[in-house]
Parts: sequence; structure tokens; C-alpha cells
Amino acid sequence: MQRPLDTLRNNIGKRVIVTLRMGREYRGMLDGYDPHMNIVLKQSEEYVEGEKVATAAVQIIRGDNVVYISPP
Repeated sequence: MQRPLDTLRNNIGKRVIVTLRMGREYRGMLDGYDPHMNIVLKQSEEYVEGEKVATAAVQIIRGDNVVYISPP
């Protein structure tokens, strides 16, 4: 069985979608993470209710807000 942090490690440098509570979603290149599942995305885009609202060179996402992480 693969653990969540192993899955994150295998996706470093790949594009992912990170869905948060309250319907927010970030799409970008997974650059890093820590044991608390805090996520660092590069070249990220923020979406609210499916509409793009912002872009950032680097985005740090607090792990306790993450609902799931998936490939695009």
C-alpha cells in the first residue's frame, strides 16, 4: 500500500490539482511538501467555483485545508 507522502514524493515536478475546503482549487507544479502535507506549488493558478481568479509564481498551501490532490 502506498502512503500519501510517498504519492506526493512521486509527483514532485509534475502538475497537480489541489482542492481545498470551501471550494477553492489550485493548479500548478508540485515543488515541495512537508510531513504536515503543507504544499508548495510553482506557476500556480487559483480557481474559485471553476473560475480562474489569480496566478502566482509560488503558492504555499497549508496542509490542514487540503481535501485532495490529483493529477490534472
